[in-house]
Amino acid sequence: MAYVELKNLRKSYNETEVIHGLSLSIEEGEFIVIVGPSGCGKSTTLRMIAGLEKITEGEIRFGGKIVNDLRPKERNIAMVFQNYALYPHMTVFQNMAYSLKIAGLSKSMVTSKVNEVAQMLEIKDLLERRPNMLSGGQRQRVAMGRAVVRDPTVFLFDEPLSNLDAKLRGQMRLEIKRLHQELGATSIFVTHDQVEAMTLADRLVVMNDGIAEQIGTPMEVYSQPMTRFVADFIGSPAMNFLEADLENDGQTAKLQDGTVLKLPLRISPRNKDRSVCLGIRPEDITRATKRTVNSLSVKHGIVELLGSDTLIHYLCNNQSIIVRFDKKSVPQDDNLMLQFPEEALHVFDVESGLRLTAT
Repeated sequence: MAYVELKNLRKSYNETEVIHGLSLSIEEGEFIVIVGPSGCGKSTTLRMIAGLEKITEGEIRFGGKIVNDLRPKERNIAMVFQNYALYPHMTVFQNMAYSLKIAGLSKSMVTSKVNEVAQMLEIKDLLERRPNMLSGGQRQRVAMGRAVVRDPTVFLFDEPLSNLDAKLRGQMRLEIKRLHQELGATSIFVTHDQVEAMTLADRLVVMNDGIAEQIGTPMEVYSQPMTRFVADFIGSPAMNFLEADLENDGQTAKLQDGTVLKLPLRISPRNKDRSVCLGIRPEDITRATKRTVNSLSVKHGIVELLGSDTLIHYLCNNQSIIVRFDKKSVPQDDNLMLQFPEEALHVFDVESGLRLTAT
């Protein structure tokens, strides 16, 4: 295991900068997930850590040692790729044993380590097969086993579950979680899937256009998003947003139809004359039995049945508002009142997208 530190990490291709000064400290044994949409720079960051991409500026340290100029094999990292990257002409045993043989370990030691890891990953009965005889999930287990046998300083995962179907992805998430708990290895995992990010991470790094918009635990990022982008990207279904204008010295906000919503805390007076974006998660909206403070009249829209939950898309101020109901409390009314609890509202600046703080 190793303490990993990124200091003002930058990457440019000619005149185009794609990573804008990323700084991150990763504790020994921590599981970090870098999450974001396609093209945000998450895989480029991982490849710089691995030594597969040359950094333009900044430092990468493993255990306090600068590794900027070290080749990938000198960094003692193991990487699991999206496309498995197995040698097709080798058996599972040979794929897992290859790096150990190159390192000069004895035949008995190689056999022992491969069998031990194969037992851990439940692929011991596959050791004599070649990759073309394996399913996608089995190939990914082999790729993980090949990484584990090396006993690396840092594990790097580059969207390793993207090629798997939904059920198998869920199984492999649990497998990776279990593996990390058993090994306690420092791990960096890249994905665009927020479910993977939320379930696997000790901490999340939410990236957008080469910038880390927020770094924190999954619940910190979910419950206190620091930007509108983070609020919109993390959470399924996504957070609802309504544009409004601050009033009453930042204590209330007026929507486009004139409805006034009370805010959870008074917004700083320096922000009181600006337009804002109010956010609220679908599960935080409830049904109101009568007109009260922070209630809105809406029209019934599209229904999505999810089994245990139901999502209903209501129309409010000419835009869709998604509400999550459990199966026992789904309303049938075409028109009804929804309650927007003030403590569940998030307030973002329209121009900058930043969360507005209270006084």
